[in-house]
Amino acid sequence: MDTHQRTSDRIGPVPCAAERARRRYGHPIPFSDAVRVWVRIACLSFGGPAGQIAVMHRILVEEKRWIGERRFLHALNYCMLLPGPEAQQLATYIGWLLHRTAGGLAAGTLFVLPGFVSILILSLLYAGYRDVPAVDGIFFGVKAAVLAVVAEAVLRIGRRVLRNATMYVIAAAAFIAIFFFDLAFPLIVLGAALIGFLGGRLDPDRFLVLQGHKPEAHAATLDALLDDGGAQAAAPGWRRAARTAAIWLALWLIPVIALLAALGSEHVFSQIAVFFSKLAVVTFGGAYAVLAYMAQEAVQTHGWVSPGEMLDGLGLAETTPGPLIMVVQFVGFLGAFRDAGALNPYVAGVLASVLATWVTFVPCFLWIFLGAPFVERLRDNRALSTALAGITAAVVGVILNLALWFGLHVVFGRVAQHHVGPLRLLAPDFATLDPAALVLSAGALVAVLRLHIGMVPTLAACAACGLAWRLLVA
Repeated sequence: MDTHQRTSDRIGPVPCAAERARRRYGHPIPFSDAVRVWVRIACLSFGGPAGQIAVMHRILVEEKRWIGERRFLHALNYCMLLPGPEAQQLATYIGWLLHRTAGGLAAGTLFVLPGFVSILILSLLYAGYRDVPAVDGIFFGVKAAVLAVVAEAVLRIGRRVLRNATMYVIAAAAFIAIFFFDLAFPLIVLGAALIGFLGGRLDPDRFLVLQGHKPEAHAATLDALLDDGGAQAAAPGWRRAARTAAIWLALWLIPVIALLAALGSEHVFSQIAVFFSKLAVVTFGGAYAVLAYMAQEAVQTHGWVSPGEMLDGLGLAETTPGPLIMVVQFVGFLGAFRDAGALNPYVAGVLASVLATWVTFVPCFLWIFLGAPFVERLRDNRALSTALAGITAAVVGVILNLALWFGLHVVFGRVAQHHVGPLRLLAPDFATLDPAALVLSAGALVAVLRLHIGMVPTLAACAACGLAWRLLVA
């Protein structure tokens, strides 16, 4: 029996189109075709992780049929275990499946690139023209819409994970810990992971709440690539894992160490490099959990941005393609812009944007390239699944804290903090209540939560209302 016959017996019949492509290119999916598809996905990746994953599913599974439903969900389940933006990591993982390291680099980089360029341009405009009434009005409206988007995220993630009383208790405990006691987000993540891990061993039925979707009966016609020397060719091996870890840890950490050595730990570039490196490791739960952590550190500790500017940054990330976590780029830009030292503020902001993006996304490639060959083993690991359930439940409480924190700062001009021992209380000054902000926020909440109007129309409508208010009424 020849090689072709043995392969056909193993993977089933290969469609004629795939076979013709194999004979012509030596690969069923030419790399250039894949790059064009990744560019298309990147330009359509609006609407947060749910919308981005839906775009990838529609194009890769339903339209191109490059990867089957089972493999797609398998990859998604793995990416859900990781810190960082799951949609970008999913693109990187599927790119790796199709064309190994080159494919993963192309998919992951192109997924980020349009958003990076867009937010960089908008950050430059924001820094230079923020005080123009028209610009101020637009961002005034955007804040109200973003508050509604964050509130919707609480409900969406809550419906996914809060399946029993135990999960509600974890979420409530996380909310109390961060809102009333200002506990650091990484400690909440570690505590929730430990609870999930131990709880899964003692009572797994209460903690195995994150179940993957059932796969469709059909499989992608070009899934044969992954079976025929694709995913199986990169068998897990510790030598390969050590080499991969060394390369990507060097790419990630050498710039951080170099900045610390050259500029010292107090320089804004060093602080940005260290802070966003830490953030890349603990940001389970996506961009909204990132914002909760940044609200603690970037706003309160470092003073890089104000609460209102954090909302502006999320508004920019919501309305541009790419992961919502790109808000880190905006925060880094403003932090360096205001503490540029001898540099031109705009040059410092651009360099900080690149730095924040680098230390945020290089770890994403590390997690995928290091873990992808082991993914079959990780897929059914109960300990990881229950730890993730604990983390995700805690993230619901963290994002609820974020929604309330943002809401207070949107509606009130001044919010004071009072400490009673370890207890922290936020006390809004009711004399600074902004009726326009209250009405616009309430309207955005009704639009998103009650009328189920999409994110982009809600943002556009709120921006238009904010612009009209600032120009015509205020």
